[in-house]
Amino acid sequence: MAADHLLIEAARSLAPQIAPRGPEIEALRRLPPDIAAAMGAAGFYRMYIAERIGGLEVSPMVAARVSEELGAADASAAWVAFIGSTTGLALARVSDEGTAEMFARPETLLTGVFASLGVATKVEGGFRVTGQWPWGSGSDNAAWIGGGCSIVEDGQALTNSAGAPRNHMIFFPAEEVTSLDTWHVSGLSGSGSTAFEVRDVFVPERRVSGYQVKAPPERPLFRYPPFAILAQGVSAVALGVARGALDEFARLASQKGRGEASAPMAGRPHVQIEVAKAEARLRSARAWHYEAIEAAWDAAQSGDPLDIGLTRDLRTAVYHATHEATAAVDVVYTLAGGASVFRTSPLQRQFRDIHVATQHFMVSTNILETAGRLYLGLETNTAGF
Repeated sequence: MAADHLLIEAARSLAPQIAPRGPEIEALRRLPPDIAAAMGAAGFYRMYIAERIGGLEVSPMVAARVSEELGAADASAAWVAFIGSTTGLALARVSDEGTAEMFARPETLLTGVFASLGVATKVEGGFRVTGQWPWGSGSDNAAWIGGGCSIVEDGQALTNSAGAPRNHMIFFPAEEVTSLDTWHVSGLSGSGSTAFEVRDVFVPERRVSGYQVKAPPERPLFRYPPFAILAQGVSAVALGVARGALDEFARLASQKGRGEASAPMAGRPHVQIEVAKAEARLRSARAWHYEAIEAAWDAAQSGDPLDIGLTRDLRTAVYHATHEATAAVDVVYTLAGGASVFRTSPLQRQFRDIHVATQHFMVSTNILETAGRLYLGLETNTAGF
């Protein structure tokens, strides 16, 4: 679709403006307001919001390509864009009144943490909510911030069909949320992934995802595995970071070294071999990554429930892409030698950023255990898969 192409082109056009500001983004420990606003204006935060309420409702392939383009410029900027877009999925189960309130402007950034770390106690007209959530990426730039909560009515937690407490994303205006200064980290510093909390905040029912509106629309995007959407946001950023690092090393390697007789690194056979191998690893992993996304998307568009084999392949490909991208960055960081350790080198930031991305639970080795059991035909708990 033409609109899909425009989103990818917008990311490609914005990337050269973001890349030189990497040190600024990292020092600030959050996105500069103008960069956050530019990504909103480009439509990146509403990619996964339903068309019916003014979103773009793009395919997961398009959203991944946007994250990849941004990741090549700056991992933190790409991370906030992907968190903003995935948080928008929760609006599919918010009432029309709630979405009209929160999504009044198309450039609005919503962020949040789905983990059920808050408690919402039912009162007249809504809930009193208390909770604290870590990893609140982009929350300092957001207009609305969500937190996963269990719901208590008449002293009892509401449960799902399996008997476990139900988890609902509940949204707060940013001014009602207290940001905790916890984000002092080795990488992805500019993502602003600080902890946040609310204490006895009243929230009307209309801002609780899944409470008044029980099910999302019967549309392909909302049949696609939601945890896979979150996971492939991580992998797409990682693929972009690796692409940026390989390109940065090629630029560095073409420069003449110290001393009149010193030849550029690019002339060394060892460097040539290692770069070729890194390119092969990255491109192979990227190919399976998008092949698996496309297969799952085709199934979602058919209207039939996704076969667990498609989800298995998708999650494995996403894990593989993240870790192969990291391996490619490790190669060029090492090849660059002492040049890569200076703060002026993008390679040191790309190295730190991608190693923080690998720590996300959506691309942990637990994914391989679940996938491996499925490949072997063993009985497997796929909850959250």
